[in-house]
Amino acid sequence: MTKDLYELADKVIDEQSFVDFIIALAEDWEDEQRKEKENLSSPWGPGANGWENGTIGTYLNAAAAWATASINGLPLMAKAKNPWTRAAQILHAGKFYE
Repeated sequence: MTKDLYELADKVIDEQSFVDFIIALAEDWEDEQRKEKENLSSPWGPGANGWENGTIGTYLNAAAAWATASINGLPLMAKAKNPWTRAAQILHAGKFYE
């Protein structure tokens, strides 16, 4: 996958760019699924594209946990002021947050 989801999430400013981000996130997931069929990653680490949470339940729980942990920002990341950007960052975090 060639798209930088961190960068895309930070560029979300409105509903359309949010939808575009969701599409890119879904494409990243689908790309990882194809890669995993060809070469299975270790069950103790992330998948080929960095997905740590492989079910909708673990993904949503991770996104919610990251949202809670970053409610006031993080040491190296200020909380996004734009709610669309914040929502995209929360969805992105569901990919990797444990």
